[in-house]
Amino acid sequence: MSQALLMIEDDERLARMVSEYLGNSGFVVHHAGNAQAGLAHLQDPGPQAPQLIILDLMLPDLDGLEVCRRVRALPNSLAHTPILMLTAKGDPMDRVIGLEMGADDYLPKPFEPRELLARIRAILRRQGEGVKPAEGQTLRFGSLEIERDARTVTVAGQPCELTSYQFDLLVALAERAGRVLTRDQIMEAARGRELDAFDRSIDVHMGRIRAAIETDSKSPKRILTVRGVGYVFARQQD
Repeated sequence: MSQALLMIEDDERLARMVSEYLGNSGFVVHHAGNAQAGLAHLQDPGPQAPQLIILDLMLPDLDGLEVCRRVRALPNSLAHTPILMLTAKGDPMDRVIGLEMGADDYLPKPFEPRELLARIRAILRRQGEGVKPAEGQTLRFGSLEIERDARTVTVAGQPCELTSYQFDLLVALAERAGRVLTRDQIMEAARGRELDAFDRSIDVHMGRIRAAIETDSKSPKRILTVRGVGYVFARQQD
């Protein structure tokens, strides 16, 4: 069965070219000409939900970064759909911000269709490998292993010292890898309670978790800050 993709792109000519090329490679591409149409499709995708979203950064109605944020905030499983972001901009910060907002990869325009296809296949392959719960309910992200039953965390086999609450916060993030979460959502997922107004203690906990699991806590690769929103746990880390 062909894999379904959603392309949110206002350039009709580019969308037709991509749809035809990917169609010849075994994909079915649903095209949305603006952000609202793309988000509407995700709310009601029909019988075949998209396996990946190709998202243009510059859209006429909403910024692609905002679309990315909204996708990651969806209340259903489509929140975890991988996103390949397209942009005509050359600013490296666009790539950084896009990845922090939950995009899985980034391809500048103009691009070769063969490269787009290769990137899509690579993302879907990684997605298939994904986070693999194993015996003892282990979450694995490269060298990071989280044993939920034993409540232990190791990086490259070395134990990480976390408090019980910090462990709960880490699991709450790891179980939702790739999804941008607000501070309230993280705390509610970890302990079932909302964050008190002006309470910034979660940022302190995140700093300590980073110190335990990151190679360089000042340049984190596992837990990323999304300014003005919250945090996202990276799917691919090592």
